[in-house]
Amino acid sequence: MMRPEYPRPSLVREKWRNLNGEWDFLIDNGCSGKERRFYENADFNMKINVPFAPETKLSGIENTDFMKSVWYKKTFSLSKTDFSGRIILHFGAVDYLAEVWINGISAGTHKGGYTPFSFDITSLCKEGANTVVVNAFDDTKDPFQPSGKQSQQYANFGCLYTRTTGIWQTVWLEFVPDVYLKKLKLTPDVDNEKLYILATFNKECKETFSAEALLNGKSVAFTEYKVSGKSTETYLDIKNPSLWSLDSPVLYDLKLKIGSDEALAYFGMRKVALNGYAIEINNKPVFQRLVLDQGFYPDGVYTAPTDDDLKNDIILSKKAGFNGARLHMKIFEPRLIYWADKLGYLLWGEYPNWGLDTDRPAALLGMLSEWVEELERDYNSPAIVGWCPFNELGSAHRMADILETVYDVTKAIDPFRPVIDTSGYIHSKKTDIYDVHDYEQDPVKFAEHYETLVNGNGERFKNPKEMSQYADQPFFVSEFGGTWWKCDDTESSGWGYGKAPENVEEFYSRYEGLVDALLSNPKMCAFCYTQLTDVMQECNGIYSFWRKAKFDTERICAINSKKAAIEK
Repeated sequence: MMRPEYPRPSLVREKWRNLNGEWDFLIDNGCSGKERRFYENADFNMKINVPFAPETKLSGIENTDFMKSVWYKKTFSLSKTDFSGRIILHFGAVDYLAEVWINGISAGTHKGGYTPFSFDITSLCKEGANTVVVNAFDDTKDPFQPSGKQSQQYANFGCLYTRTTGIWQTVWLEFVPDVYLKKLKLTPDVDNEKLYILATFNKECKETFSAEALLNGKSVAFTEYKVSGKSTETYLDIKNPSLWSLDSPVLYDLKLKIGSDEALAYFGMRKVALNGYAIEINNKPVFQRLVLDQGFYPDGVYTAPTDDDLKNDIILSKKAGFNGARLHMKIFEPRLIYWADKLGYLLWGEYPNWGLDTDRPAALLGMLSEWVEELERDYNSPAIVGWCPFNELGSAHRMADILETVYDVTKAIDPFRPVIDTSGYIHSKKTDIYDVHDYEQDPVKFAEHYETLVNGNGERFKNPKEMSQYADQPFFVSEFGGTWWKCDDTESSGWGYGKAPENVEEFYSRYEGLVDALLSNPKMCAFCYTQLTDVMQECNGIYSFWRKAKFDTERICAINSKKAAIEK
């Protein structure tokens, strides 16, 4: 079984079945599979290991050419007892446009390559053998399809890498009662010692709903009442809460019931707020020492080979003195979010907007629904402390409406976390934090870029693009460094930012100078170093692509861990 662990830690049920493993597979080069009714009968001439995309070594296919249309098929068996309620088929992520058939009948479609979706397939199934067929259409060159860092050329180049087509996260069945909890929104209120709960059900109902919070197995709060409708809103009093923090990432369990449906969630009592130039966690300024994490793996590309690999990336980052990451240009697997919650690690949720032509208003239709799905999926995570829907956009005037619309939608769904409208080159009039990307390698020149924030003389540093007004927000250098240093002896070529240091001592000197310039600035709230690991041809990580240490991580940790001016 590939990736056997429960795929949705934020809402757990006991009755489920993992469908990962070997599936039948075929490549539909002519994109004619629907016309030829592949969902009924086709020559599936290959085998693939789900949930790994066909471009990956772990899939068993390893075809890195463009594949606009691919097909999957698997047979699964159901017993009579499986029909006691509803049968839900879940997909963690399928890139890009997916359609699913059960026993030759379409169960539905989903657009978006990064977010989960599900179908109630009860009426399409039968006792005994059932067949699921999936078609994924993926055109990376489509200007209305966001593809993140997936290469739009045949080969990798620059900071664009091997593509991901089709299924790349776990596929699973879930067995639930006729009435069940479908969505859950949890909002902690640290100051008033409450947890607000918004629960949404699969249909209108009149049932008893209950919620119980537990800490270390001991009940600390409980509510129970009759509901009438498709949703309910309530709260639990969490007296003298144990707060979630970097040093003590306390998580409460949350037992939920609606009728006969039982599910287990978790939450952290954590507050994020902006105060002056600082980002505060639980009313205390915390300088965010972040690292850029692109979430690529040598054998799995977008998909971590194992759950331990997701956990280990966080452990490696913390070992080097980083307290969080920008989840860069990719919506990561839910279990990465879970491990950040468990281990005490700050995250910025981002969206893979590259590939999307944001100069054209129709681009909004290509990303907004999926961005909302991401916000809903990860809203409950205490580790996520901010959102950033766009990265490094170009011309400004034509996209201002898109930026501000997405900002407004984000704040409507989540008014409690800061939002950066777009990271890097430009900003609209709506951004909670002002950020820049600065790959200057000379520490002296780098420090000079931000002196005006302190002394008020001259214009503060900005990337050379229009529409970049600074309104005295907290300042965040969200990409810097990226210093070129060879990965290991197995890599013959690659690139990084600036001239590579002559020796490792020059690297440490450069790194410390860049970091010190940011930590010592009293109007700087965060930094993000590029990057955690090398990615294919991009050789500027603290670790190699294979997660081998390139430097003395204790020395890097000591530099990163110096007290920041904003924390004093």
